[in-house]
Amino acid sequence: MINETLTLPCGAEIPNRLCKAAMTEGLADPSGAATEALARLYGIWSDGGAGLLLSGNVQIDGDHLERPGNVIVDAEPDESARHALEAWARAGTRSGNHFWAQISHAGRQCQKIVNPRPKAPSAVKLGLPGGQFAEPEPMSEDDIEAVITGFARCAKVLVDAGFTGVQLHAAHGYLLSQFLSPRSNQRADQWGGPLENRARLLLACVGRVRAAVGPRVPISVKLNSADFQRGGFDFDESLQVAKWLEAASVDLIEISGGTYEQPRLLNLEGMEPVEAQSVAASTRAREAYFVDFAEAMRREINVPLMVTGGLRRLDAMNAALETGCADMIGIGRPMCVMTDAPAQLLNGLSELPRFEDSLSLLPKALKFLNVIKLFRTVGAFATQYWFYEQIAALGEIGTTRDDLGVMAATKAQTKAANVWLEKRKAL
Repeated sequence: MINETLTLPCGAEIPNRLCKAAMTEGLADPSGAATEALARLYGIWSDGGAGLLLSGNVQIDGDHLERPGNVIVDAEPDESARHALEAWARAGTRSGNHFWAQISHAGRQCQKIVNPRPKAPSAVKLGLPGGQFAEPEPMSEDDIEAVITGFARCAKVLVDAGFTGVQLHAAHGYLLSQFLSPRSNQRADQWGGPLENRARLLLACVGRVRAAVGPRVPISVKLNSADFQRGGFDFDESLQVAKWLEAASVDLIEISGGTYEQPRLLNLEGMEPVEAQSVAASTRAREAYFVDFAEAMRREINVPLMVTGGLRRLDAMNAALETGCADMIGIGRPMCVMTDAPAQLLNGLSELPRFEDSLSLLPKALKFLNVIKLFRTVGAFATQYWFYEQIAALGEIGTTRDDLGVMAATKAQTKAANVWLEKRKAL
């Protein structure tokens, strides 16, 4: 049941089974430091009843951002930056919940406006229209060592600042996920080829992070169940990596899936057909995007598992927990508006709202164009800007915006990103 505590392998106890899932915030200052807006936002979410909060991407490399406005910890922080991190962590734990920092490196999924020459496992460009992403430069051995060092340094800084744990982002096509995938990792050295080589970077980062934060601090990994792309990381490989992560003392694995090219995390199909995965379909909790994969993993590993994506009904959440499909339930988009969604579920609310169902980039007269895959995909990504803008409003003014439309949100987010980049360039 969602109100039960969860004791992790490291000994830490999470007060209930609900997690505010990681969602990108874009609220750091141009130097990459945390801000009052981030503290305000996470204070609100801490008061919302979740046993665990996960931050959005905290980047270990300021040249490889997931988006403008990411928090950056790519060096030992100065006094001002350290105090800002402490204030953020303090606000995010003020109601007695856990608050873990999600740490990441975008690799080739760094927009050209941020970095026209990003680094990645291999020189394999994202297969997306629009020219937003450049062809990456293959990483050298020194680059790879810098990534391992960067994850460990970032984790230690954040734990020292008061975060109660960390999550390494190895899903959704970011750098660690890029190394795992034979589609984006075409190296012929110790970092490419067989799965044990492609997983070497992730496992090295986990090992170095564990050494940095010690045995009692929770370490989580966000892992794709599959990339859902032909020639990509598949479920059988994901299960093997999960076994290796369990042996490496990881405390929680969050099961997700997809990349920018194949956005299964949004329950969408990309420009190419979805590559089906051989995993038995469950009859339980069908609204959860990845519960079938978590259920299949549970048969082979004992490490606690978390599923995020699509779950809205209380009975489906409890079914996933009671049957062992999952140990934690992640809640994302509903908490951009209903910030106390976990508390309401714990008090018996039967179902969370699906705000995305009423949102559209296209006016009513043109909605028929959504039958075309390109329009449907572009519209879904634009809808994400509506949620981003609600997150920004929560951080900046402490409340959401009832009058916000998808087009207005897209314009506001685009403008904010450009202003942030200009200010960063001027530093």
